[in-house]
Amino acid sequence: MRFAVIKVCGGGSKARAGALHVGGTCIETPALLLSTRKGLPAFVSCDLLASLPIPDSLLLHVCPTHFMEGPPSKTISNIGGLHGMVGLPNHILVAAAGDSIESLPSSDATNKFGASFETPSGRRLVKPTDYMELISCMKPNLWASLADEIPAWSTEKRNKISVDRTLRWLDACLALDTASGTNTLGVVVGGSSIKQRRLCATEVSKRNVTGFWIGGFGLGESTEERCGLLNAVTDCLPSDKPRLVSRLGLPEEVLEGVAAGVDLFDSTYIYQLTMGGFALVFPVDTIEREMQNGVFKDSSGDSTKINLRATIYRKDTSRLVDSCSCFTCQNHTRAYLNHLLNVHEMLAQILLEIHNTHHYLRFFRSIREAIKDGEFDIFRQQFIESRRAHIATAVL
Repeated sequence: MRFAVIKVCGGGSKARAGALHVGGTCIETPALLLSTRKGLPAFVSCDLLASLPIPDSLLLHVCPTHFMEGPPSKTISNIGGLHGMVGLPNHILVAAAGDSIESLPSSDATNKFGASFETPSGRRLVKPTDYMELISCMKPNLWASLADEIPAWSTEKRNKISVDRTLRWLDACLALDTASGTNTLGVVVGGSSIKQRRLCATEVSKRNVTGFWIGGFGLGESTEERCGLLNAVTDCLPSDKPRLVSRLGLPEEVLEGVAAGVDLFDSTYIYQLTMGGFALVFPVDTIEREMQNGVFKDSSGDSTKINLRATIYRKDTSRLVDSCSCFTCQNHTRAYLNHLLNVHEMLAQILLEIHNTHHYLRFFRSIREAIKDGEFDIFRQQFIESRRAHIATAVL
């Protein structure tokens, strides 16, 4: 794996555009990792994945603990690892133990021997040896070490324990990694303590890692805390290696992470929207913002999405987004999706996930273009201000 920074914004922002080379594939950053269940997105099959933008959609986040009660490790290894098992030889699989859809960290069940995760057979303690056996058989392109993630309200003592355990597990995982060419992401934790975050980032940087997985966010910290913690971490990380943050999925959170110098985002935002029956509709580039003038005629009070279960869409024969080229927008109407949702037809989730994924990947592409043009700060400010203006109008 190779990573290169192409452009860094000036001023107060640390936003940067880069290129991640894995095998023969180049992914431009900032980029999104699509969440999966046992190697595939929740509602999009292998065939449908091909309809998403390439190469933007080639990054997939997989959770090794999903496979603890599946086929034997040797069987997965013999069929070519996870790439062969799910039939995605050209996709880039990034393995990390946390499943932010269903399994939030449980500090009570974690101890010095390993981290606690929800698995198909219930909550289990996963030791470095167990974890590395899974990594070895799955053969992902990149993998993150075990980490002790804790909520924001943890004490300073617990924050320190979290860092000590994570560093110890990282060393154990690196020692157990016998697969040649495997790329490791060292995990940075520390709760809401800037001191512990800096310490962990500095220590992880000394290890032989290819990049960094910034964990422990989305667990109760305030927006103000998150901004300070993110910047404290990225200030301590080398600039020539990729940085990935988990559980920051809202558009504003993504923009905040990009401004702090984060390159990759692992998010369940698309899954949560799809399950709720929501479709993303916010403008993703300058032309669309000018056309819509930052105003959306939606009664939901949120300028980023619409609730397709609402009765106002029962006879709406328009597309979700006129400028969208995804399969859903090209072939189906809001009225049809409203019908599918209200009769509980699973096709609704399939079509919604296609659109939401396509739309959010376009959002990331616009972020990259804004950075390259030196206009990221303006892009971010306009996006946030237009959403605030809409919410204020909806309240009035």
